[in-house]
Amino acid sequence: MNPLRVLSIATLFPDAARPNFGLFVEKSLRALASEPGIELTIAAPVGLPPFPLSLDRRYRALRDLPGAEPWNGLTVLRPRFTLIPRYGARFNPAQVARAVLAAVQDRPFDVVDAQFFYPDAPAAMRVADALGLPFSAKARGADISHFGHDPATESQVIEAGAKAAGLLAVSEAMRGDMAAIGIDPARIAVHYTGIDKARFHPGDRAAARAALGMDDVPAILTVGALIARKGQALVIAALPALPGVHYWLAGAGDEEARYRALARAHGVEQRVHFLGPVANAELPELYRATDAVVMPSVSEGLANAWVEALACGTPIVISDAGGAAELVTSPLAGRIVERTPPAIAEAVRAILAAPPAPADVAASLGGRFDWDRNGRELADHLRRCAGR
Repeated sequence: MNPLRVLSIATLFPDAARPNFGLFVEKSLRALASEPGIELTIAAPVGLPPFPLSLDRRYRALRDLPGAEPWNGLTVLRPRFTLIPRYGARFNPAQVARAVLAAVQDRPFDVVDAQFFYPDAPAAMRVADALGLPFSAKARGADISHFGHDPATESQVIEAGAKAAGLLAVSEAMRGDMAAIGIDPARIAVHYTGIDKARFHPGDRAAARAALGMDDVPAILTVGALIARKGQALVIAALPALPGVHYWLAGAGDEEARYRALARAHGVEQRVHFLGPVANAELPELYRATDAVVMPSVSEGLANAWVEALACGTPIVISDAGGAAELVTSPLAGRIVERTPPAIAEAVRAILAAPPAPADVAASLGGRFDWDRNGRELADHLRRCAGR
C-alpha cells in the first residue's frame, strides 16, 4: 500500500531560537513519523511582525531560522507569515494558510493535520480546501478555552470543528469543552499525550537535591510560563502559611517582576527561587527534588508538567482545570484544590505530612501515557480521515 502522505501544520514547534517551544508536539509527530506507512512533512510557520517592526532585535533569531531543515529526523518547513502583535489573532489562520500553501506547492499529500486548534485548524481548513484534501485538528487547551470563546476568533474555531474529517482532544475534559462551544462530541476522540519513560521516572530525591544544590528543606515547584493564568501568584500568597517551605519556579514570562514584588510584600522572598527557562532534559531531576508540583491554573487541557511530575514520582496540587480529575484519581497522585492560597497551603501540608512513595505516585498513571501508543493512535486516526 502507498504511504499516507501527511502535511502537519504546527505553529507550536521547536526551533533553534525556542528549543522548548511546542516540545510535546514534536514528540507526538516523531512518534507518528516512526509508524510504518507514514510519510510526514511538517509546516511550522514562523510569525514575524510587519516591516520595520520585524527588524527589532527581539525577532532576530526568528528571522535567521532556515526556511526548511531536517529537525531530529523530521522534515520541517518554516514558512514566514505576517503576525500583528496583540491585535491580529483573527487574521492569523489566513496568513498561516497562505504561507503554508506557498511552501508546499507541487508536493502531494493525502491529509492535512493541525496540531493546535487555533490558528492551526482554521489554517488547515483553508489549506485542505485549496488542495482538495480532508483535514484533522487537535485541541490542547488555550486553543479552545481562549480562542473558542473570544468573539474575534470563535467563529473560525467552530467552523473548523464542523468541517474537519476528524477531531482529537488531549483529555475527556477538553472534549467536553469543545462540545460546550458547539462542536459535535461524537466526532472527537481523546488522544492522550505520551511520556518519555527512559527520562521521566522515580529516582533518589536526596541525590537530586544534592545535584541541584538544594538545601534539605521542604520544596514545591511550578513548571510553566510566568503568566497570570498559571496561578503562581496564588502559590506565593500561600507561602506565609507554609513556614520553611521553599518555592521554585521554572519558566519565564511577563509576570516575573510582579511575582518578585509579591514575594517581598509577603515577606517570603528568601524562599522563592526563579529558575528561568529549564530545558526538558533537566526537568526530571527538578521534579524528583521537590515534594510536590503545585499548579493552580485557570485553565489547562491536560498539562504536560502534570504527567511528567507524576511519572517522576512527585504528587501534584492542581486546580480543577481541564483533565485534572483524569490524573488525580487518588490521594497518592495529589490533590485537586480551589484556587485560593488557604486551599493550596492545606493540600501542600497534607502531602508533606504523609508523603506517598514515588513508585506509587508513578503507578497512578496506569500506563496511559506512552509515545508509541500516541503515534500509533494518531496514524490510525489520520488514515480514517483520509479514507484509508
